[in-house]
Amino acid sequence: MVRLTRIYTRGGDQGETSLGDGGRVPKQALRVDAFGTVDEANAALGLARLHTESESAVDAALARIQNDLFDLGADLATPEGGRENALRILGAQVERLEREIDAWNASLAALDSFVLPGGTPLAAHLHLARTVVRRAERLVAALAAAEPVNPEALKYLNRLSDHLFVLSRHVNDRGARDVLWRPGAHR
Repeated sequence: MVRLTRIYTRGGDQGETSLGDGGRVPKQALRVDAFGTVDEANAALGLARLHTESESAVDAALARIQNDLFDLGADLATPEGGRENALRILGAQVERLEREIDAWNASLAALDSFVLPGGTPLAAHLHLARTVVRRAERLVAALAAAEPVNPEALKYLNRLSDHLFVLSRHVNDRGARDVLWRPGAHR
């Protein structure tokens, strides 16, 4: 566990931050942007969870995902080879997302159009979180092109965005309240 006794350290006052291996980088570094965006996605899921009162299974899944996102942030904050026994996202976490996607998706009708973010408040928040996850995924992909990154981290984000999409349809009365795109409908 992590123990925080001091909240401010003044270590970032000059525009740098510490990584998990003790190294220091500018706050605008791609790695910092990547794990910062993962943190933003986690916050968006926290907002979504405010609307899960009648969806205990959904809330439990989102709670697990929020914990995973902290694992992912720790993974991204520690460069590969930077610290022995660094916390890393595992293939089992990606596989769990896949199993959940398959389970939630089994009760949904096939789509005839793209889904617009909306429907229920919970679905709208899940869509917002999905878009933040997609941005995090793009940043991690860019980081992986520049330096070594745990490949499971990128897989996790890719599956998570799919998971949140399927989950948004599930909480939209299993797709009945999905808002579908009608191409050119308002020309």
